[in-house]
Amino acid sequence: MERSYGWVVVAAGALMGCVAIGAMFSLAVFLQPMADATGWSRTGISTAMTFDFLTMGVAAFGWGALTDRFGPRIVVLSGAILLGLGLAMASRASSLLEFQLVYGVIVGIAAGAVFAPMIATVTGWFEKHRSLAVSLVSAGMGVAPMTISPFARWLISTYDWRTAQLVIAVAAWLLLVPTALLVRRAPAAPEATGPGAAAAGDSGMTVRQALRSPQFIVLALTFFCCCATHSGPIFHTVSYAIACGLPGMAAVTIYSVEGLAGLGGRLLFGLAGDRFGAKPVVVAGLLIQALAAGTYFFVRELGEFYAVAVVFGMAYGGVMPLYAVIAREYFPMRIMGTVFGAAAMISSLGMALGPVVGGWIFDIFASYGWLYIASFGIGLGAAAIALAFPPLPSRTRARLQPA
Repeated sequence: MERSYGWVVVAAGALMGCVAIGAMFSLAVFLQPMADATGWSRTGISTAMTFDFLTMGVAAFGWGALTDRFGPRIVVLSGAILLGLGLAMASRASSLLEFQLVYGVIVGIAAGAVFAPMIATVTGWFEKHRSLAVSLVSAGMGVAPMTISPFARWLISTYDWRTAQLVIAVAAWLLLVPTALLVRRAPAAPEATGPGAAAAGDSGMTVRQALRSPQFIVLALTFFCCCATHSGPIFHTVSYAIACGLPGMAAVTIYSVEGLAGLGGRLLFGLAGDRFGAKPVVVAGLLIQALAAGTYFFVRELGEFYAVAVVFGMAYGGVMPLYAVIAREYFPMRIMGTVFGAAAMISSLGMALGPVVGGWIFDIFASYGWLYIASFGIGLGAAAIALAFPPLPSRTRARLQPA
């Protein structure tokens, strides 16, 4: 099933994920400069990120269905064009509401065209090294804090937030549009034996049956709680570090260290998923993520932030791509875009909680402490739900057959 061109698709997906997700998440770097320059509240600006996650989730479901029908190239090309447009328009916003709608809707829709469709597409190119391939695509997103975020901070320091955002918009067009043309649908081929063979061979399964199955329900709930655990710490840790007295650029480096650790985590967890299976690796990663999120509550110095960021980034970065591997083990490739898009939509609801709830917590309590406590509790819940994953299709094929 593996073809040499599949690695080209992996590379294209990694680059597109880096630029698209990195550009969207760069709002964490813009948060304080925008608040200082405009007088807009942190809660108000953070709400744009909440809109991003909500629209990205809904869009991922639609983009996933379009990927199944028309192929991934037209989908990711549309997302590339929309991303630059949304960032450019947001840089010219004259009011908080205008910024929230433009950044939160257009950028969110664009990001949804990249993440779920590319992850779903790559699962169709590989059998033996599926976990590693998916993790490498996701690794592009892990590179974003080491590239897009420092670049955004340098632009803000050199110019202003509006110019910085406009420059990122142009850069996104220049990088993403040509890369999108390299993306191809996986070639049709007989399914090989392996963990995903039973699901793939279940050619009569419909989208409705898949979305109502216990396999999908557990997958979606775990994905939701996982994202609810790390969304707040990811988005607000830069501001938290600044509130602890660290300089702005030093605080951004925490985000970068987290991203670097996430890159390593994706590779490590991808290899572990191929060797030990995705489910036990996900459960272990969720427990580590919960403990690391709670540990942020106790840190104050730069070295302490770095230490926690390494563990936290490795855990959430390593776990995220494995949800697609689990989905591919349960469901056939021909509906993979729709099914994983639906799971991504539900996970985005979890991602949407962190920015706005974290901003609200800070505005009310002048501290982020309760954010990290809540993240710890939700993270433990995610690990508990993951333990309920049904057996793999190779042992439950009869139950997955449509009536």
